[in-house]
Amino acid sequence: MNTPANLPNENPEAEKTIRIRTLNDTFRATFIGGRVMLTTGIQTLGIPNVQEVINKVKTFDDFTPDNDPHCEHDFGAFEHNDKNIFWKFDYYDETMTYGSEDASDPEQTTRVLTVMLAEEY
Repeated sequence: MNTPANLPNENPEAEKTIRIRTLNDTFRATFIGGRVMLTTGIQTLGIPNVQEVINKVKTFDDFTPDNDPHCEHDFGAFEHNDKNIFWKFDYYDETMTYGSEDASDPEQTTRVLTVMLAEEY
């Protein structure tokens, strides 16, 4: 797992990164605390495949410095039945009108997790 080990705990930016990562991991594992969007490409895979893809998103833990350079666990990629799948987080204000000013603050942030075929990105 990729962690911000090089960032001391008393560093406010490091603490913010840890909060974002924790919020992202918790939401991704539970789908509680935000919104989940499945693209048309994912939906056309059929219910059994969609369920398998969702399970892979929820349990994804293959974070590396290459795919998680900011240590926020905000993007993942994997293969499912010869299809490349991406998932990613976006952060909006509570009204979903603008981007969130602080993704580490769940009171002012609506997390949106989008699951898509790589070709839809």
